[in-house]
Amino acid sequence: MRPGTDKRVAGGHPWAYSNEIEMNEAAKALPAGELVTLLRGDGRTLGAAMFNPHSLIAARVLSRDPTAEINQRFFEKRLQRALKLRERLVGVPYYRLIHAEADGLPGVVVDRFGDTVVVEVNSAGMDRLSEALAAAVDAVLKPATILIRGEGNARTMEGLSPMSRFAKGALEGPIELQENGVKFLADPAGGQKTGWFYDQRENRALTSRFANGATFLDCYSYTGGFGIQAAAAGATQVLAVDRSEPALDLLKRAAALNGLDAKVTAQRGEAFEILEQLIADKKRFGVVSADPPAFVKSRKDLNVGSKAYRKLARLACQTVEPGGILFIASCSHNMPAADFATQVSRGIHEGGRSAKQLYATGAAPDHPVHPFLPESAYLKALILQVE
Repeated sequence: MRPGTDKRVAGGHPWAYSNEIEMNEAAKALPAGELVTLLRGDGRTLGAAMFNPHSLIAARVLSRDPTAEINQRFFEKRLQRALKLRERLVGVPYYRLIHAEADGLPGVVVDRFGDTVVVEVNSAGMDRLSEALAAAVDAVLKPATILIRGEGNARTMEGLSPMSRFAKGALEGPIELQENGVKFLADPAGGQKTGWFYDQRENRALTSRFANGATFLDCYSYTGGFGIQAAAAGATQVLAVDRSEPALDLLKRAAALNGLDAKVTAQRGEAFEILEQLIADKKRFGVVSADPPAFVKSRKDLNVGSKAYRKLARLACQTVEPGGILFIASCSHNMPAADFATQVSRGIHEGGRSAKQLYATGAAPDHPVHPFLPESAYLKALILQVE
């Protein structure tokens, strides 16, 4: 590292940025994802890291021990440590097993679906090490299927192309999972990310506490995490809205799996348009869930994205019965929690309603936050009672 730039990493931060590295010809010549020893400006060691000379995040620290051998056994120890925690947190084998830096494996997440494990690789270093990581997953969990996949902005920023391949076994189609005692279907090979969003587990359970005897609107339903849990918790009717036909198909199949298909109706379309139609038709629900995709994908999107969250709150609140419940979330790590709360409050006011906040929450604890990466607390959610 360049002299005077190493205090942050020496103090525990897991990243070194490209402008903090002595980018000499030797460093620039290293292949993306190469394992290196990271040194302070005075030559003292900071640890073992994965290096990418073409990325803004140039070095990702794997171990503070510079002599650590980064191999299958290294990954097995990290997986075993993470597994012990998840067994205490969740109990059943359906959870996020590895959440990147917070679990000591930067640039990778691992989701477990019983005997199927999905490894999502988002950094050049983990891309190079994916075979050793898959072997470690196999040794620790002994699953029938291991799928390695990666796509999206994180890989693009690392100079990587989208990829998907099986390291073990295969999948014939969607697979079953359990969450909060309810059955769902996920499509790890063809769905978004790993096929399911475990980060909302506790929020789904919390929102379902208000569902008994109420009608429920599930906007951006995807495969039904909020809506089907609400139906299982006693909602009288659920309307699930999403623009993806394959996602809604899995939702309907999951509703039938739980014997709830008579309660659940799926409507394909854009959430904003359907909300506007529901308002025009004077339709109201006892509980409304709005869990959209990221509206703020980068800092340059903050202004436009903020307006989108405000609009969503404005429309969604108008579909809530007086005294009903609104759940609204943002998974944009570039959207500060305080700003999100402000936009929601403004949107509710613009919708001619008033509300009181009951809960402000984040991701489920199997998505831990690295203490030096507050941006990894990406998920913000509010539960409000609307008058």
